[in-house]
Amino acid sequence: MPDRAEPPPPRLRLTGSGPILVDGPVEIVLPDGRSIRSDRPVVALCTCRRSRHYPFCDTSHRRTARRNQAEG
Repeated sequence: MPDRAEPPPPRLRLTGSGPILVDGPVEIVLPDGRSIRSDRPVVALCTCRRSRHYPFCDTSHRRTARRNQAEG
């Protein structure tokens, strides 16, 4: 019987100023216990909580950062 290759471990990439990029597909368990699945090859997870599609990033952090820089 041939050895079964183990799947590679999940890979997460920290972007520093934006989302966490996760190689998909992924299943995300929310604090209330619900699960969300994404079959995309790369999933961007929001870290700023400004996304209208949380836990997925919709680049809302970009608009807020630009607005804050313009005010500063």
